[in-house]
Amino acid sequence: MPVLTVLAVESGHSGTAHPPTGLALSDVALFVFAATGVWLVRRALRKRFAKTRPPGGTLKKD
Repeated sequence: MPVLTVLAVESGHSGTAHPPTGLALSDVALFVFAATGVWLVRRALRKRFAKTRPPGGTLKKD
């Protein structure tokens, strides 16, 4: 386990901040991953709640 802490410290950045020059590949990947996750959750919820609706498609209030 002590080896993991040494590797974690050595794999960090140098400490100097560089100004952002534009979109990085990780930014694009993060956006695509988040958008895919939102799409999957919405699709699953639509499928789940479509099963609970009556065949007419609208819910009647009493």
